Amino acid sequence: MNSEQLSGLGLEPMVTTSELADYLRVDVQAIYDLRCHDRGPKGVRVGRELRFRVSDVKSWLDAMREPDPQSVIVAGEL
Repeated sequence: MNSEQLSGLGLEPMVTTSELADYLRVDVQAIYDLRCHDRGPKGVRVGRELRFRVSDVKSWLDAMREPDPQSVIVAGEL
């Protein structure tokens, strides 16, 4: 099924643990370790495999973003 068919069903694309690790350029074990310590993205178990919604990965990455150095300086001056 392509992404147009998925969106027509109201579904969004999902990636596997291996695909996520490749995208982040880390070992697959790093993804499992992050999840084990409640620091990884939310996943969906499909049988014995994990899948990750693209929107959940984006939200997780946004939450991991470092603060803007300029906003830290301004906040420290208050």
